[in-house]
Amino acid sequence: MTLDVQFITMIAMMIGGFYLGVASDTFRRLCVYWKQRVVLKYFMEIGFWLTQTLLLYYVLFQVNSGELRFYVFVALLLGFAMYQALAANMYKRLLEYLIGIIVQIYRFLVKVTRVIIIIPVTFLIQLIITIIVGTATILLKLIRFTFKIVLAPVIWLFRMVFRMLPQSIQKRLHKIAGFYSIIENTCKKWIQKSKRR
Repeated sequence: MTLDVQFITMIAMMIGGFYLGVASDTFRRLCVYWKQRVVLKYFMEIGFWLTQTLLLYYVLFQVNSGELRFYVFVALLLGFAMYQALAANMYKRLLEYLIGIIVQIYRFLVKVTRVIIIIPVTFLIQLIITIIVGTATILLKLIRFTFKIVLAPVIWLFRMVFRMLPQSIQKRLHKIAGFYSIIENTCKKWIQKSKRR
């Protein structure tokens, strides 16, 4: 390995160490969103470090065909230490600022979506339901009124026929009607008890 390649390798690994510090702080800051989910936390942790290892090795492979030397790890640590000493605090403040902006944009988009889409759609659905219920109520009233008009002569005719029947038959019919009303009331009470349970 020539001196030029070694020098480029050290510079690349120092930049890689600096990047690793940035990526690590970003990952630690975002961990708060899934720290309560233990399985997801471990999965994300393993995935993060595997990704960073593969990425840094890819850079090393492009620079010196993937040869691992002691100074490669020294350069990585040096780059990481440079980040911690020179840029960590500033980057963390910048990261918090960017996260704050993203959160504000997200909240704004949620409000806009609610005002433009959710509220009008909800109002439209409620209006349609109200119209359907109102129309159904009016139709039921019209049907009942029509039935009353149509059945009025039939009821009047049955009453006339009933009055013309002998008293003994009228009493039997009254008893039958009373028996059916008792059955109906019993069924209603049983249904109400079943609903309460």
